[in-house]
Amino acid sequence: MNAHHLTPLVRRALTGAALCAATLAPPAGAQDFPGTTPITIVMTFPAGSGVDIVGRLLQDSMQKTLGTSLVYEYRPGAAGNVASEYVARAKPDGHTILFGTAATHGVNAALYKKLPFDVEADFTPVATIVNVSNVLTINPAVVDVKNVKELIDLVRANPGKFNYASTGNGTGTHLAMAEFLAKTGLAIAHIPYKGGPDAVASVVKGDVCCYMSQVQAMLPHYKAGKVRLLGVTTKERVSAIPEVPTIAEAGVPGFENYTWFGLFGPKNMNPVAVTKINQAVKAALETPAIRQRLIDTGNTPRWETPEQFRATVKADRAKWAAVVRESGATVD
Repeated sequence: MNAHHLTPLVRRALTGAALCAATLAPPAGAQDFPGTTPITIVMTFPAGSGVDIVGRLLQDSMQKTLGTSLVYEYRPGAAGNVASEYVARAKPDGHTILFGTAATHGVNAALYKKLPFDVEADFTPVATIVNVSNVLTINPAVVDVKNVKELIDLVRANPGKFNYASTGNGTGTHLAMAEFLAKTGLAIAHIPYKGGPDAVASVVKGDVCCYMSQVQAMLPHYKAGKVRLLGVTTKERVSAIPEVPTIAEAGVPGFENYTWFGLFGPKNMNPVAVTKINQAVKAALETPAIRQRLIDTGNTPRWETPEQFRATVKADRAKWAAVVRESGATVD
């Protein structure tokens, strides 16, 4: 039957169906994502930092799932804002994505008076990867204490004597320590470094007394006996270091503080790319060897759909605003 034999009603129905299909069809080439073009993962913190450790653990699996290479590009600075601004202005084709954290998309919106982007409106949440615990770390050559209560007593008896390190103003390590100081009434001077490796080195060398380090970054130095771990910031103990109590157990009731890592694209990102990258993360996190390695380095694998991740960002933005107010933390 040709078109001339169709009734006007049927012709209109077919035309409408064609228009609907055209409207729903993805842009040309979108279904082919990623093709042979590499995907650039823009890192918010330096090589050797926590995001780098986790990102590298997922790299091989994600490359196999996606059928193309992942290129890691480091743009540290301003607590992740440098990398965030770069990705916010990138093409939304899925080939440039951000390795973000609760600091870049929760803390910074509360801590910085003005940002060149909106952490919700200017990004497409793609996938969460892990929850990350920090651990209160000391150099016993600087503060020879065995537990949190002893540290509190020592600092109170020596006001103005000690300094603590962080991975930079507004980062999760800064806010975790600021909240600890607020809840204990202690005063320890803040020394921000340019990233995890420098902050770790500062406490290992004894330049500072303390550092609220990500567990994964401090594990090798702890196992080598160079530092002492007093308490983890999460609600429950971390399986990689079960002998270390939570800070709440160790003398600061109700203390809980953790961050997460996740991937973001620019706003209006190609939805096919969002789905494929999200599923590649899921496949990696469900790989037993990768999952165990993440757990062994002090992380908790956490996969969410893009919609769930968007809700996480919204909730965390409010949560961290409250923490910033309570702690009195500022970008100094």
